[in-house]
Amino acid sequence: MKMSAWLQLALASSVIFSSVSTAQVEPIEVPIDPPAEQPVEPEFEPAGEPAPEVEPAARTAERVSLDEVRRFVSVFRAVQQAYVDSVDDSQLMSAAIRGLLTDLDPHSAYLGAEATQSMNETATGAYGGLGLEILQRPDRSLMVIAPMDDTPAARAGILPGDIITEFDGQAVTVDSVDAAIEAMRGTPGTSIQLTIVRDGESAPLKLSLTREIIRVASARSEALGRDYGYVRIAAFQSDTAAEVQRKLDALVTANGGALKGLVLDLRRNPGGLLNASIEVADLFLDRGVIVSTRGRLPHARAEYSAKRGDLLNGAPIVLLIDSGSASAAEVVAGALRDHRRALIMGSTSFGKGSVQTLLPLDNGDSIKLTTARYYTPNGTSIQATGIVPDIDIPENAELKLREGFVPPTLREADLPGHLQAEVPESEAATDGAALDDYAVNEALNLLRGLAVFRERG
Repeated sequence: MKMSAWLQLALASSVIFSSVSTAQVEPIEVPIDPPAEQPVEPEFEPAGEPAPEVEPAARTAERVSLDEVRRFVSVFRAVQQAYVDSVDDSQLMSAAIRGLLTDLDPHSAYLGAEATQSMNETATGAYGGLGLEILQRPDRSLMVIAPMDDTPAARAGILPGDIITEFDGQAVTVDSVDAAIEAMRGTPGTSIQLTIVRDGESAPLKLSLTREIIRVASARSEALGRDYGYVRIAAFQSDTAAEVQRKLDALVTANGGALKGLVLDLRRNPGGLLNASIEVADLFLDRGVIVSTRGRLPHARAEYSAKRGDLLNGAPIVLLIDSGSASAAEVVAGALRDHRRALIMGSTSFGKGSVQTLLPLDNGDSIKLTTARYYTPNGTSIQATGIVPDIDIPENAELKLREGFVPPTLREADLPGHLQAEVPESEAATDGAALDDYAVNEALNLLRGLAVFRERG
C-alpha cells in the first residue's frame, strides 16, 4: 500500500498508528453490510487487493502541511520523553492510530493481522466465541446490537441495547476495551462472565456464558400452514442468497405449488456482506436499482441493479425489522420497500447507512475505513435515521388472553343435526416455532389479506 509523502515523513519520525477494536465491525463488502466478537457493519470490502490510489487532484488538495506533521511529531516526542511513566513506542503508536480513526466515526478502525483474519472468518460464519454483535461507541463503551440466533449470547438472554460494563470482573474502560472484545472470542468450552446494564433494570445483570464454535446458519425457514412461508436471515454471508433460494425452493416443493406469500424476518440481523444483501434483494425483484453507494474515490461510487427473475412471481412479502436490523439488512428492506415489493412491519431499524472498505497493509494488518454512504433506490440515505416501518409493532410484543376469559365456543358445526358443509374445512396453519412469535402471526394475517386482494384483482 503506497503512502503519501506526508505520511512517510511521519513514519520516519517514529509516528505510526495502531490497532483499534473491531467491535465496530459489521461486515458488508463493497462490492464483492455485525466485529471482533462478530463485528457490526454491513459494508466492508475484504482484504486482498491493495488500497486504492487517491486521484492526483485529490491528493494535492488534501496534502497535510509540514507544520501539522511537525506538531504531531512534537506531541509524540513530548509524551515519549516527559510522561510520568515510561511508555513503549509501540503503545504510543497504537494510541496515535486509535485516536486518528476512532475520532472519524464509530465504524472506522485499525485491525491487526489477527483481527483482520477474525473478520474474514466472521464473513464465512465460523469462529469461537459468544455470538454477539457489538458496537464500540464514541466513549469506547460496548453496546450490543444483537445476539445471533442459537448462540450462547442468545440463550443467556442478552438483548439489543444492552451495555457491557465488565468482563470477568474487570471493568470495561478506555484502556481495556480491546481486551474485552478479544476475551469474547476464545477456546470453545471456556467460560466468561459479563456484567451488563439494561434499560428498565434497577441493577446490573451478571451473566455467565460458555464459548462455543459459532457456526452461523445464515438462513432458516418453515411453512406457515398451507400456501405461506417464513424465512429468517440471521446474517448476510457469502452464501446467504444461495441458501435463501434453496429454502424457498424447498417450501414450494413441500407446498405442492407456488406460495401465496412470504414472511421475511430480518429482526436482530446486524448486517454482513453488501454483495450478499444485493443478491438476496435480487431474488425478489425483476428490475431496477437495488442500492447505490457514493464516496470520494471512484471505486466507492457504484449502482447495483436487479436482474430479471422474481422467485415468488410477485406474491406479497411482509418484511420484519427491529432496532437490531442494521446495514445489509437495511439495504434489503429499503430496496424491497422502494420497489413496492414488500410491506415493512416492526420497529425502526438501527440506521447504519455507511460503507466500510478493508484496506490491507503490507504487514498483514488492515484499515477498516468508512468510504461511502449507501442510498436506497429512491435516493434516500438511512444513516442515523433507519428504516421506518409501514406498520409499527413494539419490539418483543406478546399476545396474552385476559386471565379467566373464556371465548364462546358454540358454532353451527356443534349443533346436533346441522347440515353438512359443502366445501372442505379450510386448512389451519400448522404448529411451528415461528407461529409462537406475535410479530410473525401479525405478518401472516396481513399476508392472507394481501393474497385475497391479489386473487380478486
